[in-house]
Amino acid sequence: MKATTPEPRILGSVDLPSVRESVSRARSEVREWLGVDHPMVDDIVLATSELVTNSIKHSDSSAGDFIGLTLSATMEIVYVEVNDPGSIFLGPHVRKEPDAEDGRGLLIVGEISLEWGTREHGRGLGRTVWCAIRATPPPDDPSTPEPVSE
Repeated sequence: MKATTPEPRILGSVDLPSVRESVSRARSEVREWLGVDHPMVDDIVLATSELVTNSIKHSDSSAGDFIGLTLSATMEIVYVEVNDPGSIFLGPHVRKEPDAEDGRGLLIVGEISLEWGTREHGRGLGRTVWCAIRATPPPDDPSTPEPVSE
């Protein structure tokens, strides 16, 4: 019999106005839901900030629309999900232009996440961009030597 993974528990969910100031509120909400002593709070807040920013900047949302933010977790993984109206253009992607002045949000999310992705809900129904981050820091690499103090 195959072991099942537990269903993630929702830690918090909020609808945010699709305005720049909502990014700060999203960070605050996540800190409150996790608690400031959570071992991965900084990475999770950073990923949230990047996903909400991208949603506001790159979806077809306007100031009267809302962006949904949901944080859920198992014992091993914290999931950040951002729902927006989607876009008629290409979906979220990592920019590959080395000289671009912006557009590094998903690159950052990819670096701090175990994985990230999108779910398109159908024409006019929006999209969810999500990422999965370890709930605890990865174990130290035993092959890395300890720093030597002088």
